[in-house]
Amino acid sequence: MLSNEDNEVLCRVGAGTPMGDLMRQYWIPAIRSDELPGPDCPPVRIKLLGEELIGFRVASGAVGLVQNACPHRGASIFFGRNEEEGLRCVYHGWKFDVTGACVDMPSEPAESNFKNKVRTKAYACRERGGIIWAYMGTRPLGEEPPLPDLEANMLPEGEGGIYNITIPSNWMQNWEGEMDTVHAAFLHGSLADPETMQKGSAGYYQAKNKAPRFSVLETPFGTSYGAYRPAEDDTYYWRIAHMLFPFYAMIPTGTLGLHVFWRAYVPLDDNHTLMWTQVKGPPDRRLTWQPNGTGWYDRFNITQNPENDWLIDRAEQASGRSYTGIPGGARPQDMAVTHSMGPIYDRSREHLGTTDQLIIRTRRRMIAAARALRENGTLPPGVDEPELYRQRSGGVILPRSVDWWDGTAELRKGFVEHADLKPLVGV
Repeated sequence: MLSNEDNEVLCRVGAGTPMGDLMRQYWIPAIRSDELPGPDCPPVRIKLLGEELIGFRVASGAVGLVQNACPHRGASIFFGRNEEEGLRCVYHGWKFDVTGACVDMPSEPAESNFKNKVRTKAYACRERGGIIWAYMGTRPLGEEPPLPDLEANMLPEGEGGIYNITIPSNWMQNWEGEMDTVHAAFLHGSLADPETMQKGSAGYYQAKNKAPRFSVLETPFGTSYGAYRPAEDDTYYWRIAHMLFPFYAMIPTGTLGLHVFWRAYVPLDDNHTLMWTQVKGPPDRRLTWQPNGTGWYDRFNITQNPENDWLIDRAEQASGRSYTGIPGGARPQDMAVTHSMGPIYDRSREHLGTTDQLIIRTRRRMIAAARALRENGTLPPGVDEPELYRQRSGGVILPRSVDWWDGTAELRKGFVEHADLKPLVGV
C-alpha cells in the first residue's frame, strides 16, 4: 500500500505537481493527425495534464497547440477563425500563430506595437506516424528532447493502426490495470476446462495455472517483468512486458520478437485518461465508438460506459463462457474494474500480494524519479535517450534452464526481423 502523500505524488499531474513536472520532460502523444485532417480545418479542444488547450492546423500544414483562454480577456480561442497561418480570436480579432506570437491586433491603432508585447501560451508540436506530439516542458523552442524511438510509431505508412479510448479515471489506475498480467486469466478469461483448449496454446497454459511466478527488474527505461507458468516438462511459458517512462505499457499480447506495439495512458487531467494504442497491423475491431464531440472529454468514447454498466450480460457470465459477461474484449473489461475503484483509488487501503511485484516496484521508481527531479533536477529515464524505447514485449516458450532476461535479449529488441520465428498460438 501507499501513504496518502505518496498516492498524491503518483496520481496528480497538473502544472507544478511532482508527477506533472516529470511528464512535462517528455514528448506527449496529444492529438491524432486525422483529428486535424487538413489546413485551416476546425480546431479541437484538447485536455492534457490538466491544461485546457486548443489544437489547430494552419495553411502550411503546421500544427499549433495553444492555451484555450485568449490572453486579451479570456475568451475561448476554440471559436477562433483558422486563417492564413494563425488562429484569430472572434472576440476582438487578435490572431496568434503556432508559436504563440500575436501576429495581428486589429482592435488597436495601426501605429500601436502592443501586439509585439503579447503572447499566448503555446507548446511545440511534432508530427510522426499519424500522431501529433506535444512538448510541454521548459526547454526553448528547437532544443526539445528527441521523440522516443517507439517502433510502431515509425513504421512505413499503411503498416500500422492506431486507436484511442477516453477513460474516466486516473492514469496510474489504468496503467496498473494494464500491466497486471495475473488478471488476464480471470477478468479476460472463462471457466472453461483447460483440457478443452488447444494444447500448447497460451490460453491453455494460463487456464491450467492462474497463479504465475514473477521476476521483476528495474531497467534503464523503467521496469520489466517476466511472469512464468509451467508449459511442458522442460519448458516455461513466459509473458514479458515493460513499463517505459513516463506512462507507456508494452504488454504481452503477441509473440515476443514479432509483436510491434506500444500503449500509453496519457493523463487528460487527474480524473480522465486518454489511452493510446499503436500496433503493426490492424487495430482492435471489437469495439464501437461514439461519434467524437467537441467537449473536453468528447473524444474517443466507446459505446460501453458506466451508465450502461459496460453492457454486462449476466447470463453470459453465469454460463462461464465469459468470466465477467462484459463483451468487447479486454478494453471494456479493464475499464469497468478500474472505473469501479473511483476516480483516484485510496491506495492506503490495499493489501498487495506476491503477484503485485511489478506494481510495487514501478510505483516506487516513479515516485522516486519525480522527487529527484524536484529536489535536485535529476532528469528521469529516457528523456534524452530515444533508443531506450526500442523494445518489444510478448509471450515466449523457454527451456526451464534459460534465464528469461538474457535468453530473450534479441527477441526484445525493436527494429529486428525474425523471419523464421513462428508465432505462438493464442498469445
